[in-house]
Amino acid sequence: MVNVINEDTTQTVSMDHTDVQIPDTESVEDTESVKDIESVEDTESEEYLNSMYEESFKRFREGEIVTGKVVTINKDYVLVDIGYKSEGQIPIHEFADEQGKINVAQEDSVEVMIDWWDDEHEIVNLSREKAEKIKVWEEIKKVYEDAGTINGPVTTRVKGGFTVDIGIQAFLPGSQTDIYPVHDPDKLVGQSFDFEILKYSQKRNNIVLSRRSILERERDAARNATLASIEAGKNVSGVIKNITEYGVFIDLGGVDGLLHITDISWGRVKHPSEIFSIGDEVEVKILAIDEEKKRVSLGRKQLTPDPWTGAGEKYKVGEKITGKVISLTDYGAFIELEEGVEGLIHVSEMSWTKKIRHPSKIVSVGDIVESVVLDINVKNRRISLGMKQAAENPWDIIEQTFPIGTTIEGKIKNITDFGVFIGIDNEIDGLVHISDISWTKRIKHPSEIYKKGDTVQAIVLDIDKNTEKFALGIKQLTPDPWSTVSQRYKVGNDIEGVITNVTDFGVFVELEEGIEGLIHVSEISDEKIKTPVGLYNVRDSIISRVMNVNSDERRIGLSIKRVGVEAVSDGNYHMNNKKSKTSYSSSLGEALLEEMKKSNS
Repeated sequence: MVNVINEDTTQTVSMDHTDVQIPDTESVEDTESVKDIESVEDTESEEYLNSMYEESFKRFREGEIVTGKVVTINKDYVLVDIGYKSEGQIPIHEFADEQGKINVAQEDSVEVMIDWWDDEHEIVNLSREKAEKIKVWEEIKKVYEDAGTINGPVTTRVKGGFTVDIGIQAFLPGSQTDIYPVHDPDKLVGQSFDFEILKYSQKRNNIVLSRRSILERERDAARNATLASIEAGKNVSGVIKNITEYGVFIDLGGVDGLLHITDISWGRVKHPSEIFSIGDEVEVKILAIDEEKKRVSLGRKQLTPDPWTGAGEKYKVGEKITGKVISLTDYGAFIELEEGVEGLIHVSEMSWTKKIRHPSKIVSVGDIVESVVLDINVKNRRISLGMKQAAENPWDIIEQTFPIGTTIEGKIKNITDFGVFIGIDNEIDGLVHISDISWTKRIKHPSEIYKKGDTVQAIVLDIDKNTEKFALGIKQLTPDPWSTVSQRYKVGNDIEGVITNVTDFGVFVELEEGIEGLIHVSEISDEKIKTPVGLYNVRDSIISRVMNVNSDERRIGLSIKRVGVEAVSDGNYHMNNKKSKTSYSSSLGEALLEEMKKSNS
């Protein structure tokens, strides 16, 4: 558009930004000059518009981020005016949130990236997502270079750590999650935290984050402040961060203190988890501070007086006390008298009469028992207790109840190689030694005669209260047959018996039940015999003569070769017996001679 102003002297022609002074028409030679000016105006306007049009396209490049205005929203695309001759289109899903809701409206200004454009067909494709990612990468670069932090939620657990949404999926290693071990990693999912960027690569689309470094700086700052405010002997409060078998770690405010298991209670603690849980707030006493290593030792039991301080006055030797069984060992039971004060009942102090192999046979953990203080050593924090001393010692009255010579009756409670135990009452057992079962029988094992539960009678032989032995005898219920054996078997008499054993040195002959005599090899024949083995058989009947009787040593000496040779001392000898003896002796002599001939040949 050209404006021509006619005045007396000049005309002003306005062509956009250029004002041209035109001389008065009277100074112009002809009208052709005006036409030339109009031609110049048209040419310059066209060039200006073309340059402006071209300039509008120069500022659009693929990958460039520009700001546009939303003009249309349909089911597939959002159309955005960025100043191009046509609107750019963006897929609708780029404006949808996780629930699928569209989060943009007409006339909204949005930043988009020029994905590509076609001037010939006047088409331009835009991307909001790519624009946001470029902005995120720019922010990531800035945070990394400035050593700053970036916030985002933990989205999922993956192998070795977590994924975090900071506009782009980033990786948080498990080792960089927290200062302390994470016991329940799933609880972190969904929570937002500040992170440092350890490294990143836009080309590889890789970002590694750390939360631990932030926490460590915060902890160090809090630790220095806490260390400056605490001192040994001061009571403080803290939160339990970790529990181990040897103690509890407590956060005092940037400083972790160790409450050792031995400092938790004056009493017995098997494991700290019996008393504490992670997250508990507890009050403790500062025991010691190592400023160089920044370690703090804590105590909880020190908040109360040591119960052993007055134990010597509280527990007197000989007094009866009641306590709870809290532990069993092979050698005894530990009794809690009060928190922090324990006594030991040794296994030997549990019963007057029973031999206890293990305390579990008498008591169980949790039982309330009565005992007597036997000894106390406050310095070594030891109290010896006796459980049996709380009851009357049955051995003190046993001699009065069962004097020696008393016949008792009871059931066999146990059978051993050396004898049988008979129950006298609920506590005391008497022992019948194998040698006191029978006067005459040779018993290899008591089980040959008795079985557990049999009811038997016995006589009290001896009571020793000091060694707690109660000796009984069964054979003593009847007279000793050896005491009158010399009356029944007189020297010089011939008697008949049964062979019970044949040895190299002689033949044993049973004269009656439990009474045996020995025919020595020298008393078998006048002929010299090396051994009677092979000449006689067990259970054969044989006639022999009584040579000697010793009741004290329980021995009877017999002879075969003297049968029928010497007259009996009383002269009373029966003819029939003599014949049988002569015949027996003759046949025996012939047998011996025959055997000797065989051996000599």
